[in-house]
Amino acid sequence: MPQQTAHYLKDYRAPEYLVPHIRLNFDVYDDHTAVTAELSIQPQPDAGGTLVLQGSAELVSLELNGQRLPETAYTLENNTLSIPNVPAQPFKLSVATRLYPHQNKSLMGLYASGGNLYTQCEPEGFRKITYHPDRPDVMGIYTTRISADHARFPVLLSNGNRTGHGTLPDNRHWVEWHDPFAKPSYLFALVAGDLVCTRDSFTTRSGRQVALEFFTRAEDAGKVRFGIESLKHAMRWDETRFGLEYDLDIFMVVAVGDFNMGAMENKGLNIFNTACVLADSRTATDADFERVEGVIAHEYFHNWTGNRVTCRDWFQLSLKEGLTVFRDQEFSADRASREVRRIENVSFLRAHQFPEDAGPTAHPVRPASYVEMNNFYTLTVYEKGAEVVRMYHTFLGEEGFQKGMKLYFQRHDGQAVTCDDFRAAMADANSFDFEQFALWYSQAGTPVLEVSGSLQADNRFVLNIRQSISPTPDMAAKQPMMIPLKIALFSADEDTFGQPIPFRLPESVQEQTEAVLTLRQAEETVALQFEGNHQQVVPSLLRGFSAPVNLYYAYSEHELSVLLACDSDPFARWEAAQTLYRRAIAANEAALLSGSPLPEHRALLQAIDYVLRADISAAFQSALLAIPNEAELWAGRQNVNPLIVHRAREALLDLIAAHFADQFAALNAEARRMEEEQSGLAEPYEYHPQQAGWRALRNACRAFILRARPGHIEQVAANYNQMARNMTHEWGILSAINHNERPERNRLLEQFAAKFHSDDLVMCKYFSLIAASHRADTPAQVAAALEHPAFSLENPNKTRSLLGSFSRNVPHFHTADGSGYAFLADQIGRIDRFNPQIAARLAQAFNICAQLEPQRRSLMRAELQKLAVNPALSKDSGEIIGKILQASA
Repeated sequence: MPQQTAHYLKDYRAPEYLVPHIRLNFDVYDDHTAVTAELSIQPQPDAGGTLVLQGSAELVSLELNGQRLPETAYTLENNTLSIPNVPAQPFKLSVATRLYPHQNKSLMGLYASGGNLYTQCEPEGFRKITYHPDRPDVMGIYTTRISADHARFPVLLSNGNRTGHGTLPDNRHWVEWHDPFAKPSYLFALVAGDLVCTRDSFTTRSGRQVALEFFTRAEDAGKVRFGIESLKHAMRWDETRFGLEYDLDIFMVVAVGDFNMGAMENKGLNIFNTACVLADSRTATDADFERVEGVIAHEYFHNWTGNRVTCRDWFQLSLKEGLTVFRDQEFSADRASREVRRIENVSFLRAHQFPEDAGPTAHPVRPASYVEMNNFYTLTVYEKGAEVVRMYHTFLGEEGFQKGMKLYFQRHDGQAVTCDDFRAAMADANSFDFEQFALWYSQAGTPVLEVSGSLQADNRFVLNIRQSISPTPDMAAKQPMMIPLKIALFSADEDTFGQPIPFRLPESVQEQTEAVLTLRQAEETVALQFEGNHQQVVPSLLRGFSAPVNLYYAYSEHELSVLLACDSDPFARWEAAQTLYRRAIAANEAALLSGSPLPEHRALLQAIDYVLRADISAAFQSALLAIPNEAELWAGRQNVNPLIVHRAREALLDLIAAHFADQFAALNAEARRMEEEQSGLAEPYEYHPQQAGWRALRNACRAFILRARPGHIEQVAANYNQMARNMTHEWGILSAINHNERPERNRLLEQFAAKFHSDDLVMCKYFSLIAASHRADTPAQVAAALEHPAFSLENPNKTRSLLGSFSRNVPHFHTADGSGYAFLADQIGRIDRFNPQIAARLAQAFNICAQLEPQRRSLMRAELQKLAVNPALSKDSGEIIGKILQASA
């Protein structure tokens, strides 16, 4: 394993040299790109006389104030350029580099894809282009000139507004761009290629006309209309909800198929993974449309929360990402089904971020150290970071939160700041004490709330609350957190069943039906006073998922039924169902381990019967029918046998499917009728939130129907073309039959691949189906897919679809002989040679190593050790693998 150098938050020092202005010149040729960067350097009062720049591009020459520097005048070691004895007054440095974008497979810096050139500079890609401090707190105004062959590269784009263009000899042309807003180097962007532009415009609330331009391959131009409309919705929403208006004359989006991330918020020139911007009625599911809308909104919202106010250093990454995820979640909730969006956010957090918080790579929302910054684009920074922001909103309410946001922008517009600056704005704008709340930024791990309740004779319901956080690799002992706990009370008495009970908090005379308790101590007791004579009182706890914690309360099955049927909070109703599911799976697991018969789960079946009959939205109904996945079920546990957990979960799904087969068939028919009534059979499919809810319910029913009656696959195969009216239905059908061992399954997937063989995004769906199947022949099919003409390990989307899906395929990845571990480790080793960022993310599939039972843990460790001894292993993968091995030793 390569030597690893850690960077520490405590070592932060302000930059000695700033670069307030930078002029870039890119001359694009067939085999290389020549770059000249003219840096206006501004020494700070404590500058030591040696200018230090970061870079890994081929250095051609250096000029200081117009004089060429000999090689003896500087040193270049380990990608660090040091120039001693620079002037103490402002000076200019000209840096000439040569790039080879067609050889760059890392997809960082300037790289080629499909004959076009693109950049990705966050977090440290700019140093692959030129030499620069390349840190977020060095902000400058950029002017960029690009020249290239006009026929091969008719489109030349960069940040800001276009300020000039012209022709050159030899059929070349040039375009110049100027960004009037100072920005860090990670927000620089450039695109050069043969692309088509789809245009629209947006009129801001102040009356300015903003040009909207979406650039794609010619064959993809028909898939951007939804993205354009999503952008316009996001721009209007940000003006209405946050009072934030766009600030340039043009907003550009470029779609590229080779991209490590989802999208990038470069000022005025967002570069998007095609998966997050392209969608049409033939190839995109409802979930795809919702993802496009959410990601476009997210990147647009970064214009203020990330660009106008950026992070001081990379430890503060959640300052922009957590806040912007919260904003895009709120946008999506305002656009469609707030109750279901919140449940989806929580479900994703628990299934993916909670295991991260409990594993070897656990880290705080603001990490204390890192080896490779790419490894900290994590769910903790993004999703848990968003929950931290949401807690401010829960404490302060909408009005108080907006006061905090306004003060934040008033203080810090145009600056690179910290999470503490955001916290201070929220506190100062509302005269609210958030001092203890700072622990959410510095303590890793998921807090646990153990709550008990008792009904007292004097009409009080007393809650006893104990909070704790398990040790994490970075910190053993944790301090109590400041936690908002939203609560309510409901009656379980026969005559007032399910009615909310008004109560008073201690030292309050005002009655309320919902309150937010502020927890600060390791143990607390809260007495809720109410009027009337209630014999059975049920507390509703953590309403709306008011904090990212695990809450344990010994609810009886009867109390859970009260919450499921009557709670006014959709999350609390869903959580009651999830609790019943988790208990049932745990009981199945215990029975499998002891060899006992599986339980009958009568209370759970009664609850599901209620769900199937309830008068609720189709989207909410489908959410209530979703069962926790394996990763959520084993988070925080030790000596896990993944196959036993998987079998316990599958047994519960089988029971539900068999018990309610007729009801699922009837509900599917009703959902079909409602979908067709709203959309019309003669109308082409278009995404609409309400219709999407009916389609989601139909797909949930289909999965249970085909589980209960696997022989129906013959009927499905015979009527497939009629049933698969759009990609949402097609995906639902294929997912429902994907584990079926009968030959019709293979035939339908092959038909699907043949129909969409030229569409990269749909082929990603095909690869993910192949890799997710529980069929016996899945390992062979995955191996064959690696050689499929439409597959490439160099394409992150396809790699994630095939290998990422396989890593979540419990029966095949965790097979007892370790062959699943060996297969994925081998592929990680191959990918690490050219794209360390993707390799490191795949390596996180091994995070469960320390939690596994001894035999599997040993097999997994053996594969990781083979990777670790490779001297050429990247520091990206080396950091992740090293942490896993250390935790599992």
